[in-house]
Amino acid sequence: MLLNLIGAGRLGRTLARAWRDAGCCEIGAVLCRDAAHARAAVGFIGAGQPMTGLTGLPTAGLWLIATPDNAIAQVAGALAQAGGPCAADLVFHASGVLDAGVLAPLARQGATCGSLHPALSFAEPQRALGDLPGTAWAVEGDPAALPRLEALALALGGLPFRLAPGGKAAYHAATVVASNYLVTLNVLAQQLAVQAGLDAGTAAAVLGPLMRRTLDNVLALGPAAALTGPIARGDGATVARHLAVIDDMRLDAAYRTLGLATLPLTALPAESREALAGLLKLNTEATENTEARREHPQA
Repeated sequence: MLLNLIGAGRLGRTLARAWRDAGCCEIGAVLCRDAAHARAAVGFIGAGQPMTGLTGLPTAGLWLIATPDNAIAQVAGALAQAGGPCAADLVFHASGVLDAGVLAPLARQGATCGSLHPALSFAEPQRALGDLPGTAWAVEGDPAALPRLEALALALGGLPFRLAPGGKAAYHAATVVASNYLVTLNVLAQQLAVQAGLDAGTAAAVLGPLMRRTLDNVLALGPAAALTGPIARGDGATVARHLAVIDDMRLDAAYRTLGLATLPLTALPAESREALAGLLKLNTEATENTEARREHPQA
């Protein structure tokens, strides 16, 4: 079966090459807005016809739209007008947040539509190829599309799972918290470590292994059993000392917000939870004053 790839960025070219290498399909059009990018993508995939427009696309049974999210609806509409996919063709996109509804113009013409999103970073395509086995894939769309999309994920050693109708945005928010905000947590922790006198290299050496071990514990033991630290112990004095030395408004707000979200995981008695909640309560005026003092120490 032939696959036409529309949008051959890091994700699109990685998936096209992986499916070709797995023997799932041959590659037809590889379409980018820029001809040089299209040729580079064909070079990485090892097959395909570089193209820059929707006219003259070859007939294909599989159509992957891997453009940025804000272009998917426009591409779907243009493809429908150009008479691209035929009835029974599988058209799917790989957006994490958009569902199959964005492909409605093609569905109205009889195409089978869905979305398939691997929960994986595609920052470097060559590395991503090796990480695809064992990756979880979110699947949703037309009922007829689901088994076909699951087969594509399974062909790469993936672990497909189906989303509830309307659940795509919540799923994507979950992946952002788990992945993107983990980066932010590391940065915030390093900021505090530097405040304590550690250089950046030492801070990374201290915090990186700690974060890895903690994540391993969460996955192996569950959140409640893996939780340690002052909030788990009900140690308000330590929490107060932390808050006293944080001199950045955003970091103060993050510490308080995360602390409040941690309280339900503890086995503390109600009065201890209430005391910590009062200590961690967000105080907008106080944090703004802290930020002002940091920016204008002589004021």
